[in-house]
Amino acid sequence: MNDSSQSKHDAMVDELYAEAVHWELNTGQEKIHAKRVPGKWRVVKWLAMLVWVPFFLGPYLRWGDRQAVLFDIPSRQFHLFGVTILPQDFWMLSLLLLFFAILLAVVTALAGRVWCGFFCFQTVWTDIFTWLEEKLEGPPQKRKKLDNGPLNFTRIRTKAVKHLLWLLISALTGISFVAWFYDAYDLWADLFSFEIGATALVTILLFIGGTYGLAGYLREQTCFWLCPYARIQGVMVDNTTMVPTYDFIRGEPRGRVKKGARDAERSTGDCVDCNQCVAVCPTGVDIRHGQQEGCITCALCIDACDSVMEKVNRPKGLIRYESLDVLNGKEDRPLWKRPRVWVYNLVLLFSLAGIGYGMSTLDAIEIKVIHARQPLFVLQSDGSIQNKYTVKVLNKMTEPLAVTITASGIEGLVVVGADEPVDAGKGMVTPRTVFVRVPRRNLDAESIPITFHAETRDASGNVYTAQRESVFIGPR
Repeated sequence: MNDSSQSKHDAMVDELYAEAVHWELNTGQEKIHAKRVPGKWRVVKWLAMLVWVPFFLGPYLRWGDRQAVLFDIPSRQFHLFGVTILPQDFWMLSLLLLFFAILLAVVTALAGRVWCGFFCFQTVWTDIFTWLEEKLEGPPQKRKKLDNGPLNFTRIRTKAVKHLLWLLISALTGISFVAWFYDAYDLWADLFSFEIGATALVTILLFIGGTYGLAGYLREQTCFWLCPYARIQGVMVDNTTMVPTYDFIRGEPRGRVKKGARDAERSTGDCVDCNQCVAVCPTGVDIRHGQQEGCITCALCIDACDSVMEKVNRPKGLIRYESLDVLNGKEDRPLWKRPRVWVYNLVLLFSLAGIGYGMSTLDAIEIKVIHARQPLFVLQSDGSIQNKYTVKVLNKMTEPLAVTITASGIEGLVVVGADEPVDAGKGMVTPRTVFVRVPRRNLDAESIPITFHAETRDASGNVYTAQRESVFIGPR
């Protein structure tokens, strides 16, 4: 290695060492009391949190005589407004999960951990808990003073009210979750009458404990140590990803603002080393040291920095959403030149197309036909050939149906055992054994395709049909 290469290597090592010295990871030794400052991204954060409103209100929306959206596990049915999805159609759920997984990857590749910063239930619930904490206990310094102060009546009263509110939110969260699987109005009635089942009660208690513990106590430690996404996102982000970034070229070297000093005379960058970006961070990281595992890209540091820049009459944007390539003066590569984005979008389109196809082809009834194997056929006394079948009727409706079974495909075909309609219970599979007889003279092959038809009519007079192909087997 020549002297030039050696010096470059030493410089790189020094740079990495300097970065490592400043790298800090909160391991819970000190409770974080993040400061709240107003700003554009705080408003965006509050608006993003509204996506969880349907989680609490959705179960109370009715559709006819039942809950509009209900995961009825005991009956193995999923009611989505006017559509009922049974386990046979749950392949669409796999596509839906694939869609959201890839959507998460797309958003992360473009703008970092947007899910973590704005939509994640841990982030949202923690933000609500800390908001209540601030309303009751005051700003960060007051909260720290209260935590370290004497155990007097004021402290006990304030803490008791705070924890009571936390428990109420946790209980409402648990009840709201169970309400998606248990009719909401029946759930409340069973709760007040103490007739709720053990499974529902245990689930609610687990949610109370989980919400109270994760959002009230663990907070940022959940993101650090329990959530795998903090580590997975590392392989999704590259130099073109836009994330909250400190403009080190403009901000360094840092320096305090001196009274009466003119901008032309100062030898420091725009960063005044006020540490407000650290004070507002819910995970306690310093964005000025670069992207870190603890950064959830909530952008609150941007609001804090912009407010300080306004006060010292310097341009906003010292901390802003920006990619590393742009910050280093490289050309910003457009989205259509990024292969990963194309692959992600193709998978998204595939998932949506599959879900759309599945929803458009959902039938009210389905039939499955099983041909008896022993014997394959029977020669009747009148010379006709008989095959035995088991026809299974699946009723996807929320009411019992009388289903008529017929068959076609061969001249002279007669169905025996289907004179009376099949009484198909709601959401159930009902089997019926039938026999198909065909005059031997009408058989021109050993195996001939035939089609079974099912037809029914609901209480409103709507007609539903289904069909399934099978074979009729005769002698050679």
